[in-house]
Amino acid sequence: MARCPSTKGVTLMERYRPLSAGHHSIGMNYLLLALCAVSMGTVLSVFMRVHIIAPELKLPLFGVVPPEGYLALVTMHGTLMVFFVLTSAPVNGFASLILPAQIGARSMALPGLNALSFWLTALSLVVLLAAFLVPGGAPISGWTSYPPLSGIAAAGPGQATGMDLWLLSIGIFCVASVLNAICLLTTIITKRCAGMTLMRLPLTAWSWLVTAVLMLFAFSILLVAVVLLLSDRHFATGFFIPKGEVVNGMLYDRMHPHPGGSPMLWLHLFWFFGHPEVYIAILPAMGTTTSLLANFLRRPPISYRFMVGTTLAIGALGLMVWGHHMFVSGMNPYAGTAFGLITMAIAVPSSGKVLGWLAMLLRGRSTRIHPLPTPMLFTLGFLSFFIAGGLTGPILAQPILDAYLHNTYFVVAHFHLIMAMAGVFALFAAVYYWFPLMTGRLMNEGLGKWHFWLSLFGAYGTFFPMHFAGLAGMPRHFAQLTGSTSSLAALVPLQTGITHSALFLASAQLLFLINLAWSARRGSLASVNPWQATTLEWTAFGSSPCRVSHAPYEYRFDGNAWKPVMQCSIAQKQE
Repeated sequence: MARCPSTKGVTLMERYRPLSAGHHSIGMNYLLLALCAVSMGTVLSVFMRVHIIAPELKLPLFGVVPPEGYLALVTMHGTLMVFFVLTSAPVNGFASLILPAQIGARSMALPGLNALSFWLTALSLVVLLAAFLVPGGAPISGWTSYPPLSGIAAAGPGQATGMDLWLLSIGIFCVASVLNAICLLTTIITKRCAGMTLMRLPLTAWSWLVTAVLMLFAFSILLVAVVLLLSDRHFATGFFIPKGEVVNGMLYDRMHPHPGGSPMLWLHLFWFFGHPEVYIAILPAMGTTTSLLANFLRRPPISYRFMVGTTLAIGALGLMVWGHHMFVSGMNPYAGTAFGLITMAIAVPSSGKVLGWLAMLLRGRSTRIHPLPTPMLFTLGFLSFFIAGGLTGPILAQPILDAYLHNTYFVVAHFHLIMAMAGVFALFAAVYYWFPLMTGRLMNEGLGKWHFWLSLFGAYGTFFPMHFAGLAGMPRHFAQLTGSTSSLAALVPLQTGITHSALFLASAQLLFLINLAWSARRGSLASVNPWQATTLEWTAFGSSPCRVSHAPYEYRFDGNAWKPVMQCSIAQKQE
């Protein structure tokens, strides 16, 4: 029988040892790595935005950025954010940090493998950043790295050593992610304490469970694709590059003599990873959202089984819809119709979750905590972005509409609202919520609320107008709006406003960093369970075994107010 976690009055930060294989230290390592990655990715995005409206301006470290340099910024920004922030933090980081305590385990299963997963991830980040330093610089083929340009070193600056480093980095990241998924699944299946049945798992644990399954499939396929592309580049195989390919006026028959190669194979393999990656990033956010709503509204979900079912349905359907990223690739129109229908189908469980959250808000309007604490505000922010970004999903699921919008800023707006901003706001909610477990202190509420409101306005000001740029036909990867692309000059005022909002949004994050540093040392001391939560990570039972006897979100009315019921009580522990 596993035992409940022992806190013994020691915070996770006090137990933090960077080189330890303990799950607390590994989780903190992941979060610190993600913080570094998001800082670098944000700086790159600011450079991109400034370059679009002032292409002749000298940028720090980069000088005057040529068009191909802008593409390198796009590639590295996207790679940092998708892999090292939106995957590493919500799944690898918070799961390693919180999951064992939440299911009543003393540690993660396979701790050595979990530690190896983190250090491979760190190595992957170092290899990726090294691409800035090699001759030719970082690759310019975007975070999707479509062949044949990504398969031929002479295709452009950064496509030689820089592209090799990108592929090596992603390959290492895939291995690390598969190892982490194995640790997560093994922990949830084998390390639950007595009484913690699957139907008593907190919904965060359910979301990590489904996410781990998605990671096993998605990153295994991406690893295969990366190995095949490296083979095309260095061993003259022809998986993705057909015979007779001409790039920059040069015929590549001798290097790639096989007639059967096709870039379409890369598209299928990449997007079989790429679309589930959206859910790898967002499913943990959904689990966190449900848990925090229940906690701060003092109301359970409308139907726990329904929420579990929608999580499973989203995970299963998420593996079947990759083709909707390929409507304009020349695929069979019947296949496009099928992928379009499946994509519309995934809106059903997603909408079910949204309706469930709205119903919780409606039922909890009289029982919610006053005033709303910062984690709850960021949870509502997640809900707002998920709805705003999700509304444009069915539009892009129509092949005929996607044909026009596919390569425009409309997709940038959709993607950044539903995945980036929704995912990041859920991460902020998680940091503010679990910060007392890490440091024993509460983050400053005043700074937290300023951070929330400024980030909310900055995010909508940055990404919502991109819909209009997309509808006007502005392509995603154009480095500037003037000069050779004079037809887009009318969009300069719109893009200038977007850039100002982006600078405002990036500046607002300084409040978060200040709050993080100040509160870790001088924040108000937190009680054992400052949010009056019901899940096990907030218990301090010592090393005695316990038996879970309650559902994760139970509340009782004591005549004055709704009181939370801890899943594992002290009385039950003494039995």
